[in-house]
Amino acid sequence: MTINLVMAATVGVLYGTGFTLLLSRSLMRVLIGVVVLGHGTNLLLQLAGGPPGRAPILGAVAPEEFTDALPQALALTAIVITFALTTFLLALGYRSFVLVGHDEVQDDVEDRRISRQKTPSAGLDDGDGDGDGEATP
Repeated sequence: MTINLVMAATVGVLYGTGFTLLLSRSLMRVLIGVVVLGHGTNLLLQLAGGPPGRAPILGAVAPEEFTDALPQALALTAIVITFALTTFLLALGYRSFVLVGHDEVQDDVEDRRISRQKTPSAGLDDGDGDGDGEATP
């Protein structure tokens, strides 16, 4: 089994686009990034499943012709998770738009305050016991 180069490139483009959109400050771009990542994951799982085969029912066909059902189950799980994240981000974006008037995520004021604080600088102890950091002759 070989993976088609075009499909592998498509998965790579979907993942790259999704991660790029996730890094933006707009919640709608984050939402679109999650959806694109979900589609990329579904395509990757279907590619990993291999070519289509027969239903895995014992006695109906030879075991070599069975289709692995695990990638299909994982794709369904990925669809459900993507749908849940999409609805959550839609609600978050709507709430942000109602409260603030836009969906851009701002820096936290407390984080900016902490980053501006000057870190205390401690003197190096030179071993003479006076704590001034200077060696005494």
